Amino acid sequence: MNRPVALALCLSATLLAQSDDRARTLLSANCGGCHGTSKMSGLSLESREALLAGGSRGPAIIPGKAAESLLYKAAAREGELKMPPGNKALPAADLAIIRDWINSGAPFSSPQQTAAEPSWWSFRKPVKPAAKSLDEILGNSKPSADRRTLIRRATYDLTGLPPTPEEIEAFLNDKAPNAWPKVVDRLLASPRYGERWGRLWLDVARYADTGGYETDVLFPNAWRYRDYVIRAFNADKPYDTFIKEQVAADEIWPDNLDLNGTYELPDAKRQSLERRLGTGLYTLGAMPVEYTFFGDQFRAEWQAENAVVTANAFLGLTFQCARCHDHKFDPIAQKDFYRLSAFFAGSEDREIPIVSQMRIFEYTRYQTKQVAVDELRKKYAALKPGDKDGRETLLRQIGEAYVKTPLMYDKANVLVHTAPVPDTYILPRGDSMKKGDKVTPGIPAVFGKAPELNEASDGNFIPRRRKALAEWLASPDNPLTARVMVNRVWQGHFGEGIVGSPNDFGHQGDKPTNQDLLDFLATDFTAKGWSLKTLHRTIMTSAAYTGEVKPRRLDAEQIRDSILAVTGALNTKMFGPPVVSPLAKDEREAMRDLSMWPISSDPADHDRRSVYLFIKRAFRLPLLDTFDAPATDESCPRRETSTVAPQALALMNSEWTSDQAARFAKRLSTSKDLIGDAWTLALGRQPDPEERTKAQQYLTRNSPERLCLLILNMSEFLYVN
Repeated sequence: MNRPVALALCLSATLLAQSDDRARTLLSANCGGCHGTSKMSGLSLESREALLAGGSRGPAIIPGKAAESLLYKAAAREGELKMPPGNKALPAADLAIIRDWINSGAPFSSPQQTAAEPSWWSFRKPVKPAAKSLDEILGNSKPSADRRTLIRRATYDLTGLPPTPEEIEAFLNDKAPNAWPKVVDRLLASPRYGERWGRLWLDVARYADTGGYETDVLFPNAWRYRDYVIRAFNADKPYDTFIKEQVAADEIWPDNLDLNGTYELPDAKRQSLERRLGTGLYTLGAMPVEYTFFGDQFRAEWQAENAVVTANAFLGLTFQCARCHDHKFDPIAQKDFYRLSAFFAGSEDREIPIVSQMRIFEYTRYQTKQVAVDELRKKYAALKPGDKDGRETLLRQIGEAYVKTPLMYDKANVLVHTAPVPDTYILPRGDSMKKGDKVTPGIPAVFGKAPELNEASDGNFIPRRRKALAEWLASPDNPLTARVMVNRVWQGHFGEGIVGSPNDFGHQGDKPTNQDLLDFLATDFTAKGWSLKTLHRTIMTSAAYTGEVKPRRLDAEQIRDSILAVTGALNTKMFGPPVVSPLAKDEREAMRDLSMWPISSDPADHDRRSVYLFIKRAFRLPLLDTFDAPATDESCPRRETSTVAPQALALMNSEWTSDQAARFAKRLSTSKDLIGDAWTLALGRQPDPEERTKAQQYLTRNSPERLCLLILNMSEFLYVN
């Protein structure tokens, strides 16, 4: 072979290799997330053979014929299929590289190459930036807010309540260099912190006390999960442990409630029980009871609901989009959805005793007294309608007998195991009556190898599936878990997350406004033991937090709780069954059956914090609903903040706010400076001369109650800077 020919062949080979590398780099970057290991629509781009075989639509390429190749036509957006998904088309230069590569025969120079790293930012493990602080990343230079603004901001952020005048003055007068960190630490140590941040987590967990839909059945033990969440936040339970407890406490920390020679449970068993209450996350989803008519449908719906809330809450992914078909935008195949749901096969929601066997026997020992009541009730129901004396006598006997019956022992709804473990199938279009391929538990293929599960083939085994899922979710190597949670915390402080779509870190969600900031927080979060309180301190001691920011309206619970706090009526009792507060006349008329709204008998309970109020899915408390309290049918990633006329009407004219204004006025009735004290309690400052003059003029024409109502409607009371 002569030298010119050899050089030409060498040059040709080099150009082909370069074309191959450039084309496959483009395909990996733009298509690998969905058509790598995930094989969306059955298509993989990881080998020439896979491209030639294609997916559900046929071969992806016809070597030498780019114009006829489905891959090229999709990338060129010619016809129905347009890739990559969304509105962003490939640049013309990139398209030309793919065209020329196919026309040259689509060579693959490295058939043994390893799978490409996911192309989408959120599926890659976060890398800690070189910066050593938030301020170094953000380069903040905005002026710091004044101290009065800062303490009001921090107190609302961490406790959901306004600071007291005494707390404000103490901070204003504290000249120590660490005055601000001391405020943050004091607020984080307050039991009110768990109530505030627990409420935000309950949004994500779609918490409610009833099942919703037409029947709206009562979940009598849902409040135990709510209390578990509040205690977890107050104890600064590591977030990875918080995840494991909710997903699989019974499989990771199995235990019983046997006594060891005393009436009290040992501390270790109490801790195991507390952890197990976390699985209540999967017992309170919205569900039509009619599904129970068909066992397969109920099981399918329950498993699907669990898969969705797991993905939404912990991974920030819209998994529900893959229930009926492959996800249109993210590398999540329909098979991935059912493999995730299969982690919950072999588990079910069940009400169980959460007391020792001794306590159960103590109850059953005296259960004959309940039998006696039941017999009297039967006797009452045969009585003739006209037998007035007989009915009154029996009613008295029933009442006297009932108060002597033993109190039911404590119960909770948690996850338990079932046997045999049912199979899970892909359901075409989500229809439980049409079973597709059988699947085993597994994580989405885009994340790599699934957790190992060594299970018997006949279904007769004790499941440890949720344990495997929990450990994968809570791993520092999971690229999403830490990012998703630090983003929720950032949103809780600033009103908007670094990623503006907290439950969607996929292609249809918002990209981070500052990925270095997000990854700094995520890697720092895991490195410091998944401590949420440490994360709060990191954020709140930065210039980004202490600088001047735009005002934000208080959310629904903050408004109600702040009004109660200012009037002096707030009852800070913690935990226990939900409080059912009285309804106004027009609100009662909207209730189809008032027996479904059993008002709590103790009036003091009506003034407890909003986190303890009864949440009925079919009837949301009007005041909270008006101020954008979340719907609870699914995970709420972020509350809307609307400004509508009914809000002003509710605060100015409702029976409840009028009653609170009267309480506020009563609190001020012995004040020597009613106007000044009213401003200080509600707004954290004294009125300026012009405000004092106008307030005094208003007071000469109106009652103190009307002035108090006016103050509770002021924008400064309803907004925090």
